[in-house]
Amino acid sequence: MELSSFLDGLHLSSPSSEKPHPSPPCPPITEVLTRLRDKLACAAEKASDSETSALIGCVERLFQTADPHWLFSPSSANQGEDEAAKWAELQAAYVALVSSVIGCASLPLCDDDSGALSASDYAAVPRRVIPVCHALTAALRALTGWEEGGGASKALLFAVAPPTCVFAVTHFQDQLWTSLSSRAAAQSLQAALLRAGHWKDSAHLLMGDVSGEEEEETGKNKGILGGILDVLQPELSKDRWQRCEAVKLVFSWTLLQVSRPSLSPHLPRLLPPSLLLNDHYRLENCMLGVHCLHHIVLNTPPAELCQFNRAEVVYQALFKHLYTSESALIQLVLSCLLDLLLVFESPPSSLLPSSSRRKPCRHDDVLRLVLTHMEAEHKVALRHVYASALPQYIDRMGVSVCRHLRRVERVVLGYLEVRHPPDELTRLKILDALQKTLRATWPRMDGRVSVLLRCLLRLLVDVASDVDLSVPVREQLMSETCRCIKLLDSCTQGQIQPLLQQVDSSCVSPEVQRCLAMVSMATQS
Repeated sequence: MELSSFLDGLHLSSPSSEKPHPSPPCPPITEVLTRLRDKLACAAEKASDSETSALIGCVERLFQTADPHWLFSPSSANQGEDEAAKWAELQAAYVALVSSVIGCASLPLCDDDSGALSASDYAAVPRRVIPVCHALTAALRALTGWEEGGGASKALLFAVAPPTCVFAVTHFQDQLWTSLSSRAAAQSLQAALLRAGHWKDSAHLLMGDVSGEEEEETGKNKGILGGILDVLQPELSKDRWQRCEAVKLVFSWTLLQVSRPSLSPHLPRLLPPSLLLNDHYRLENCMLGVHCLHHIVLNTPPAELCQFNRAEVVYQALFKHLYTSESALIQLVLSCLLDLLLVFESPPSSLLPSSSRRKPCRHDDVLRLVLTHMEAEHKVALRHVYASALPQYIDRMGVSVCRHLRRVERVVLGYLEVRHPPDELTRLKILDALQKTLRATWPRMDGRVSVLLRCLLRLLVDVASDVDLSVPVREQLMSETCRCIKLLDSCTQGQIQPLLQQVDSSCVSPEVQRCLAMVSMATQS
């Protein structure tokens, strides 16, 4: 169908693409956009997919063939109307048209709070997305090629960019509602959007140039983060965010692209949805929320995060997850808490001995709960997660770990007795935690020499005789164990040497004898 016949179907006359300026009888572009919007809205509700795709194809050809001056200039019919009002009307008409085009490929909504639909529910979405992407790409290319627009074209681009970006992000990810073709079309749309605004990448698209106030005032390379949040905000409420699976993905993609200092001005709109995700009962939503909260913690100044008690709210929201049994979630939470605790308080290891006698703090609360759970934990995955986090927390605590020394000792003894093949990462992490503990609390080691040395020697013997371990893993375990014995000897001013001399060489393997000889040589030197 030709462009002229299409406009005749709208009961409008066709603009000439040969003349640089349309003649007076030509219809105002705002009227054409309004008619198109109405037809698209009606087609989305009543027409078949083929009819809707045909109508969207006509929209694509409109932007491919019509005169850009007519497409992107406000109507001059009403001479008395304010120029700013004309541009505002044109922008509103384009935003409405883009929304209607996008609505033709909208995702089905979930009726309950699960937020999850089957693949069959999304079967028709990919073939609807492709013509929408082509039409929006054609519009962006036409707008990019309109050299006469100047600031007006940039303002129009900023009006339509947020919903276009949300649509592209929704469909270029590998999800149930996408296919290889629809993802390629969405990626092409995103690339066209970046070219239209001269943005370097997605992060630049969202944040723009933030190096100086002058660039912001002149409107050069501004970001569209605020506009995207305006589009997402109605769908991010407590009652609505679970109805559409894509909303949380677009929000998290947007948030994780934004770094400081651009994140801080939008913190009041970014933090509540992250907390909603964090509090959800589904594991994948909860983990996504922790990812978002961690990103906020890393990219927000501590003083600003502490305003209005935000940091305390985040801390309580994360701390409760330490009582769960999901290893993947615990790993994320422990990593996030390690960074969040620095927002509240200085690292205990950095405090001087006279600094309020190192009063207990939130670091102690987290470490105490972690050690409590470690003592009783029997799941291999959780034991590995706790063991991996323990060295970081002990390093952060410094000498203040003396308050937890008895419990740390029980955890170390218990974890070193249990095999964790094939890589033995759990034992290696526990040995790392023991080394950090020995360095930080060496004056308290005199009364623990016999218990720790007996455990370490038993570990050496067990590892040397374990035929299931690979040679590199066995050597690494024995090396780290020897390092712990050397540190223990240094902590106790040579109390280890007499005890090592009592070891019966006929009861241990040559590998263990070599290790003990190396320890003796190192301590003597």
